[in-house]
This record gives sequence, structure tokens and C-alpha cells, in this order.
Amino acid sequence: MDKSLIHTLSEGAAAVGVPLGKAELDLFALYHRELLLWNRRINLISERTSQEIVVRHFIDSLTAAPLIKRPEGLLIDIGSGGGLPGVPLRIAVPALKLTLVESSRKKTSFLAHIVRTCRLDNVTIIRERVETLIGETACAGAYDTVISRAVFKLPELLRIASFFLKPEGLLIALKGPDSQAEIAEAESVLTAAGMVLTACRDSRLPGTNFSRKIVIYKRLSS
Repeated sequence: MDKSLIHTLSEGAAAVGVPLGKAELDLFALYHRELLLWNRRINLISERTSQEIVVRHFIDSLTAAPLIKRPEGLLIDIGSGGGLPGVPLRIAVPALKLTLVESSRKKTSFLAHIVRTCRLDNVTIIRERVETLIGETACAGAYDTVISRAVFKLPELLRIASFFLKPEGLLIALKGPDSQAEIAEAESVLTAAGMVLTACRDSRLPGTNFSRKIVIYKRLSS
């Protein structure tokens, strides 16, 4: 990344409550370079310009960081694709123990590459459809945080998250700005999933017209 993009990332991250030091900015620059290179061969992300990657992917992912209640805990990113939002969160919150779930072999190859290249420890990559992990004893109630970026509709996502989350664990769903109907639809599965809606926030990325809704649910104790 050139200096102007590094400045955009630094200022944008600070604006969403995530200050980044030189070490973190260097890792984002490396991640940015590899995303551009690999995206020429496999479809990791839709946006292809450097500015779009920084704003629409990196800063957007970082909007979830202040919402993570246990920054040293276990976080699972469902449908991670090119590592979003999990990898930016792991860079910004280095104590996180991160699991990336992605079914595409090509995308998990990229994820393994970026984890090695950025020397990120405490990162596990699972090449599997998340639905097939339901019922795996090792995954049941294992995570403090489940996060997903516009991969599943909320009713299905709630059922999935309730399996993975510890009691009092959080589901952070990054949704589009017009998600009110989906949130209302999800109310019908809350009791069965053992989840409760705790917050719904509108987030606008600094310096853009891009906005999204961040919906947060908590796993009940019993």
C-alpha cells in the first residue's frame, strides 16, 4: 500500500475505535498486496481497487472489533472467503484465537498462505461447509464469539451460532443496511436457538456512503 492508503486505513480504523500501530499497518499492507495478487486468479473479493479493499473490506471488518467482549477469547469466522472479517480482526486484536471456516479449496489455500506470510499464530483454518460441523463435539459450545459477514440469513445464522457459542457468547452479524425485515424474521427462532438480541447498530464507513447494520445476539446461559 502507498502512503495515502496507509493513512486512509489508519484514520478510518481510528474513526471506528480501532487504533493501529506500525506493526499492524505493516501486516495490513502485506495482506492487501496478497489479496490483490491472488484475486487475479481466484475470486476472493468483488472489489478490486486498492482503495475499495482498504475501506470496504479492512475498515468494514474492523467495525466489529470494539464489540468483541473477550479479545483474548476464541472467535470463529463463518464463511470467511478471503479472510474477512476474521483476518483483519486477528491483526488488530492479536490476542484473539481465530478459526476460519471456508468450504472452497482455493480460498482456504489463500487463507493458509496469508496466515503463513503474515506469521499469524493461534489461527485455525477449517475447509468444510459450516453445516457439516454441527454435531462435532469439539466445536460444541467452544467459542466466545461467532462472526459472519453477510453470508447467511439471520434465522439460519442464529441456529448455527447457538451450536458454536459458549453460554453468554456473542454472535456478531455484519448485515446490509436494509436488514430490518430479516431481523424481524429471526425473532421466531430466538427461543429455540437459546439466543437473545442485545444490540442493533447502524455503521457508516468514514468518508463514504457505505453503511451496514451490525446485529448482536447473546447465547443464553441455559
